Amino acid sequence: MTIKLPFPALRLRKPRGQQCLNAGLLLNAGLLLSAGLLLSACGQSDNQISISSDERAATATTIATNRKVAEQLNLNDQQDFNDARRGLIASPENLQVTSLADPATKVWDMPAYGFVQGDAPDSVNPSLWRQAQLNNIHGLFEVTPGIYQLRGFDLSNMTLIKGDSGWIVIDPITAKETARTAFGFAMQQLAERYPGTQNISAILFTHSHIDHFGGVLGIISQQEIEQGNIPVIAPAGFMEEATSENIIAGTAMSRRAVYMYGKNLARDEFGHVDSGLGKGPAFGEFSIIEPNQLVSETPTELTIDGIQFQFQYTPESEAPAEFTFYLPQYKAFCGGEVVSRNMHNLYTLRGAKVRDALKWSAYIEEARNLFADADIYFASHHWPMWGKERIQTFLKQQRDTYKFIHDQTVRRMNQGMTPGEIAEDLALPDSLAQAFSSRGYYGTVKHNARAVYQGYLGWYDANPAHLDPLPDPQRAAGYVALAGGAGTLLEKAQSAFDAGNYRWSAELLNHLVFAEPENRAARKLLARNYDQLGYQAESGPWRDVYLTAALELRTGTPETGINIATMKDMLLQTPVANFFDTLAVRLKAEDAADKNWRIKINFTDLNESHLLWVENAVLHHRQLSKDTPLEGEINATLNLTHPLFISMLIGEAGLKDTLFSDDLSIDGSKIDLVRFFSLFEKPATSFAIVLPD
Repeated sequence: MTIKLPFPALRLRKPRGQQCLNAGLLLNAGLLLSAGLLLSACGQSDNQISISSDERAATATTIATNRKVAEQLNLNDQQDFNDARRGLIASPENLQVTSLADPATKVWDMPAYGFVQGDAPDSVNPSLWRQAQLNNIHGLFEVTPGIYQLRGFDLSNMTLIKGDSGWIVIDPITAKETARTAFGFAMQQLAERYPGTQNISAILFTHSHIDHFGGVLGIISQQEIEQGNIPVIAPAGFMEEATSENIIAGTAMSRRAVYMYGKNLARDEFGHVDSGLGKGPAFGEFSIIEPNQLVSETPTELTIDGIQFQFQYTPESEAPAEFTFYLPQYKAFCGGEVVSRNMHNLYTLRGAKVRDALKWSAYIEEARNLFADADIYFASHHWPMWGKERIQTFLKQQRDTYKFIHDQTVRRMNQGMTPGEIAEDLALPDSLAQAFSSRGYYGTVKHNARAVYQGYLGWYDANPAHLDPLPDPQRAAGYVALAGGAGTLLEKAQSAFDAGNYRWSAELLNHLVFAEPENRAARKLLARNYDQLGYQAESGPWRDVYLTAALELRTGTPETGINIATMKDMLLQTPVANFFDTLAVRLKAEDAADKNWRIKINFTDLNESHLLWVENAVLHHRQLSKDTPLEGEINATLNLTHPLFISMLIGEAGLKDTLFSDDLSIDGSKIDLVRFFSLFEKPATSFAIVLPD
């Protein structure tokens, strides 16, 4: 019998709120740029929505699954809790940090996690609950006299090392607000021990991820660094990686990060409890300072404010630019983020290039041997460890966690297994699985195995059925028809849910929701499946992804996304050529097919000019040389300062600011300039993920 599937015409998923520039309205360069270039400014919702607990209760299957986890692990082991509490000097009574831009908005709220006490509730994996309890321990800690850590003020730690003349700051955390609060708290608490020492004598960035440098301008200014000749030390490649990472795909990554970190979830037993790596990132104002000294090889020895540092350069490990270091006088090893108290990501769920597990593992082994005398371990996340033997065991377990996943994934890959089959089959040996520092609180064996496969073979699993599959909406409609209609499929999904088969039920319902996005019964049941999968997840990001999906199925896709204005200090340090790369991926090729326009942009304060032109429906750009005459006709020239350019991008400079500004002028055809920029679309900062539109 032939079944005719009612496939609809191909329907692309258009991001919510996506708008094309209206050339008729863009009659001046200021409005043109502020509306069309790069990332558009958008509001940031701080509403965390809570759904009725009755609707989201854990099922008997979830309760049994979580109890089994508790039986498999020694959750009563107190060693980590002893380590996490050791050296506590003081803990703020009510650690809440407000936004610099809006004092009514909190960028950090530790009291919100006060519910993480006692035994794990039915709706939280007990292993993740344990990690959440550990990450709740916050304050100023003495690692050893002369080394102090501020933990629980942000996703990452700020470490302070007492130098001869001041404080050496390691990783000034994510946001200016939280960094200022943390450093100020430390200076208050350490004033008696170190009277008259409130100044910063050096700053170290261990790597190029924003939670390790974004708060720097909250504790020191660029002027203070220049006037005080203060060393700012980072791994080679830091500035390039820090300012370029995510800029082209940043809009999509930011939207996905809302899922990964549970930004819109309530802080309760049915919502966000922890990110595994820490409580979660601070959504404040971000900044950066360009290093004036780089570490580019192993070993590198530097004396910084009287303290001897031995550096290990570890590029392309957890971050593209990274280092660890050893302090011989303290016998203390700082692992940066190359090692931590959980399994890390070989692939991050917000989206990024996969990381090299083999290289990562080799760096850990190198550090284990280079710094074999270490009697103290501390890092950019989590709590320290003391004792040479314990540290050596920990480093071996971290090393072998990544190498095991790499080696055993490749072994199965070479047997012809697909990514999904490998992820389902692979499990750590007990010697690693019983180590809490190797548990999947952040990364997981399943998605890290897929990352290894992707790193070697890419997205295609060699099955021709997967080479050119139908788009999601067409495939969804076909499956619904094949099942006998929406009612029959919903019944099958309900039966699977009742049997505790949530992954299969979710797969069925995902087809139905994509075929019939307004089917409320399907959305409600799919949300209940995602609830249960989230409750069972040991990984903080997995839990947040599932529960954010459930939230959006119930309440819809949020209208607003990340506010780009929080990135102003970062954008001011970003090479302008990077912005033009981003502009190129916003070109509406269908409108540009027969266009051949050339626009020149002069940054008058930088004494720097760039040529932008469209050819074959592709935007090109290059920096112009003073010595090489420009050939060909220029349609228009835009003259402006770099700060004004950035102010336009983030929406600070409006129409009046640009029309009457001495920092902007236009030569040539204003109409051609308007037409040129009308070829580009604004990014969608909050597109649909679990719904087709």
